[in-house]
Amino acid sequence: MVEQGKPTNAADLPRLSDLADPVEDVLTESLTHKVMLAFHAPAHWPVWAVALWGVGLAGLAALPWIWLVNGRSAAFIAVFLILFMMGDTAVLITLPQKHLSFGPWKAQLFTLAIPRTLAALGLSAVGWQFGWQWGLILFGIVQLAGTAAFIWGAVIEPFRLKLSEYHLFTDRLPADTPPIRLLHITDLHVERLTRREQAVLRLMDEAQADLIVITGDYVNLSFNRDPKTHAQVRLLLRQLSAPYGVYATLGSPPVDLREEIVPIFDDLPIHLLRQDWMQVNLGDGRRLVLVGMDCTHHLPTDQARLANLMTAAPNGDPQILLYHSPELMPEATEHGIDLYLCGHTHGGQVRLPIIGPLLTSSQLGRKYVMGLYRNGRTHLYVSRGIGLEGLSAPRVRFLAPPEMTLITLIPKARVKSES
Repeated sequence: MVEQGKPTNAADLPRLSDLADPVEDVLTESLTHKVMLAFHAPAHWPVWAVALWGVGLAGLAALPWIWLVNGRSAAFIAVFLILFMMGDTAVLITLPQKHLSFGPWKAQLFTLAIPRTLAALGLSAVGWQFGWQWGLILFGIVQLAGTAAFIWGAVIEPFRLKLSEYHLFTDRLPADTPPIRLLHITDLHVERLTRREQAVLRLMDEAQADLIVITGDYVNLSFNRDPKTHAQVRLLLRQLSAPYGVYATLGSPPVDLREEIVPIFDDLPIHLLRQDWMQVNLGDGRRLVLVGMDCTHHLPTDQARLANLMTAAPNGDPQILLYHSPELMPEATEHGIDLYLCGHTHGGQVRLPIIGPLLTSSQLGRKYVMGLYRNGRTHLYVSRGIGLEGLSAPRVRFLAPPEMTLITLIPKARVKSES
């Protein structure tokens, strides 16, 4: 008989050793990753080279103003664009000093300067059509708005961590038994421990969950080999606790380097599920089946692993899939999985009004970006996650605040009896 609160491991079932990790790393071969690496190059430049490059961009932005408007307006554009870039530099250098984020400022400055330069180039048409005064006024408004958005996204929104709560009704729990509270954490992306990670522990205490699940990406891509980061992730994970345990899976291979991240879990009171399932007994006849997989983003491999796991896992209890990305939603629906928890997209991390997310890093594009989706009996929750992307990506969130998710599983019969 299973002891209450203890997981039963499917040790006597196939461990999927025949499905090795794919040789190809889908993410590092993607165009998005290659662009991030290209934009990361300035991180290794000397300061004088960064300054010279900034002046060159300002000169480029001024050229169409010379041709279409006049030389005076072009001079204003060049000077003020340099000043805005200097302002961005000051903010970026201050972020680690304020213990907010710790990315390479030169690479992030490069990323921020591109849209500023493109805006200046585009607004030359306004100066040409409506006069240089209107062109300069609109240029100033757009650049100031960009600065305000950057400060909000770098200093304020990344620390507005919230606890999102949802109820899910299931026919796989005994009638008239207490609901099960499940706390989902994902995409910690730790660089160094900050007040955001302190908020994780505060919200964990507030949630009073029965169990906690984590779906990968523990470190920032810029710090994935940093021993100090690993030690701080371990310190954070050690403080996570729930009456019926903490369960985790690994995230994207370039982020959660297997040889670096797996040892972090040694001797931690966390069950790391790698192509495995566990049945958790919460008493009163309530059981959950947790299905956990490494995320490779190589869909044929991960689809085959999921199929093997679902053949072995019990299906009389609510089944919960823990997998880093939403890319297996079609297969989860086919298998009739009750709840699929993931992250990876960060909700886009940077979203624009009307347009929505600029990037999702998902092979399903914008189909599953953030929040709750349902197909058949399968409920998918795509969390916006907690941390920030690495390399040249600006350490900002915009209209995609970080979140943890509290899912309450309620027996369907319980609802009928109370109505």
